[in-house]
Amino acid sequence: MRDDQKSTREKHLKLLGKSFPSIDSAATEIINLEAILNLPKGTEHFLTDIHGEYEPFIHVLKNGSGVVKVKIEEVFRNTLLDSEKKSLATLVYYPEQKIEMVEKQFDKMDDWYRVNLYRLIELCRNASSKYTRSKVRKALPEDFRYIIEELLHEQENGIDKHDYYDGIINTIIEVGKAREFIIALSNLIQRLVIDRLHIIGDIYDRGPRPDIIMDTLLNYHSVDIQWGNHDIVWMGAASGHQACIANVLRVSARYNNLDVIEDAYGINLLPLATFAMHAYQDDPCHAFQILDNRKEDYAMGEFELISKMHKAITIIQLKLEYDIITKHPEFEMTHRLLLHKINYEAGTIDLNGQTYPLTDTHFPTINPHQPYELTDEERNVIERLTISFINSDKLQKHVRFLFKCGSMYLKYNSNLLFHGCIPMNEDKTFQEMTIQNKRYKGKKLLDQFEVMAREGYFNQNNLEDKQYGMDIMWYLWCGAKSSLFGKESMTMFERYFLEDKKLMVEKKSAYYKFRDDEEMCNLIFEEFGLDQCESRIVNGHVPVKKKDGESPIKANGKLLVIDGGFSRTYQRKTGIAGYTLIYNSYGLQIVAHEPFESTEKAIALELDILSTRVVVEKILVRKRVRDTDVGLELMDQIDDLKLLLNSYRRGSMKF
Repeated sequence: MRDDQKSTREKHLKLLGKSFPSIDSAATEIINLEAILNLPKGTEHFLTDIHGEYEPFIHVLKNGSGVVKVKIEEVFRNTLLDSEKKSLATLVYYPEQKIEMVEKQFDKMDDWYRVNLYRLIELCRNASSKYTRSKVRKALPEDFRYIIEELLHEQENGIDKHDYYDGIINTIIEVGKAREFIIALSNLIQRLVIDRLHIIGDIYDRGPRPDIIMDTLLNYHSVDIQWGNHDIVWMGAASGHQACIANVLRVSARYNNLDVIEDAYGINLLPLATFAMHAYQDDPCHAFQILDNRKEDYAMGEFELISKMHKAITIIQLKLEYDIITKHPEFEMTHRLLLHKINYEAGTIDLNGQTYPLTDTHFPTINPHQPYELTDEERNVIERLTISFINSDKLQKHVRFLFKCGSMYLKYNSNLLFHGCIPMNEDKTFQEMTIQNKRYKGKKLLDQFEVMAREGYFNQNNLEDKQYGMDIMWYLWCGAKSSLFGKESMTMFERYFLEDKKLMVEKKSAYYKFRDDEEMCNLIFEEFGLDQCESRIVNGHVPVKKKDGESPIKANGKLLVIDGGFSRTYQRKTGIAGYTLIYNSYGLQIVAHEPFESTEKAIALELDILSTRVVVEKILVRKRVRDTDVGLELMDQIDDLKLLLNSYRRGSMKF
């Protein structure tokens, strides 16, 4: 061993010795860690493409994609009626609301409290059985920590403890704490059934309340996020990138979600509304009417105002993108500059050697000779909006969390998680892209995307690097070599201004052509340093069309597509409400979900999401903690502790 390596090891052991200053303390820790290694692997829960649909998301989170129901079945089997099992499951999911409903039915609640306290304790024991007491203790609610710990680890059928156990239950009821205790137990069960949550992109988009989803994730005990294209554009907007801001506002207007911008995030939309009313006063904005059938719910003129705001921000967006595209020839996006191809007098546009009539020819803010130049009013609007986005405390809090817990991809327990694709050529080679005069492809390209995105948000010292990073975030939203977008072009202009459906087609990356190809998967595993035999790719982004016979299991099980299908818009295409994934100590299971009606019905009628499980892999030998990434870290710690122990025994370390 070289002297420098020896010196580094000695320093490390001295630091470790501060935490374990004796033979006994080091030996005890080794025993504890070895015991943990033999515990069953914790359950991982994979969700993707939530698209702001907070109600079904929260329900799936509460039921753990059916894991809670499985636990209830394991514990109670034939001892409870199916109706009782349904009622217990609803209690675990929505304890406050369920208790309120029962209280309206019964004057005396003591018997109901007693029965359900015993059931919840049994269920909680089962859910906590794969964890150490220490880990369970950390999960316990502060107010009831000691009592719950006693109840979980005492056997009520023991002769000596029977009265003690019953006495605790009776006292909880007598002092009027049964309601709070049941709520605490239910929330604890929800927490214990899932050890780790993976969100594989697109928290944001068309759904009504992405902010509620973000608040929920902020308080979740263990979560990681792989950014989606709809997430990155919000992250760019929070950074102050004007083209990202325009895109966020355009999508929100299109799906009637401006309320989340204004009410949830406190961003002032009055400048945009005032400008739109003035600039497009006599314009019906037919192509920009919001995709919402509830016209009768709108106040007079509100529907028209949103349409005008929608068109105003779309035109601003088209102008803003000019500077980015011309500044970065490496983006290879000049074909998306279309305003100068319009014949404003004839109301037509020349594309691919053909002339097409425009469905909307009213462009009061466009100078045909300088079509990409913002008017003074437009510049004032976007500058004021930029200030509002940057100064939104809640938005900045949510985006900082996306950076803290998020990444472009994640390697976890031999699985590779990313939202969209790995940019590929038709010959199955990885696409190259130039970023700041350097060529990147494969894993290195995704790594560089992440570096630049973080520069775009956090760098305050070098404004040039910050601007480039923000431009990369915009590119990740809509660029051809973006792993988050994965399409040749975003045909936004065509969808608004043209009728020919062929022009609206967005050609996908070659990656999607090869998703059923094991060879491609193996190439990706090799690129990311993963075992070809053990590993799997988990994707979202593209809905699985089950009604057309498409399977979420690709490449003989090496690639799994679990687009959540939470968005009702996609459910018409897919035939279901999408997929989630469960990975526990027994293997991998894909869960197919039926549409979720409402939280109210789920509580009142005890209607859970109907789900179907498909076993992807059943492991013959149950996976333990030692078989996971956490296990590898623990084994490294054990090795270090054994070195420390030997040093103590040899006398080379003082204690």
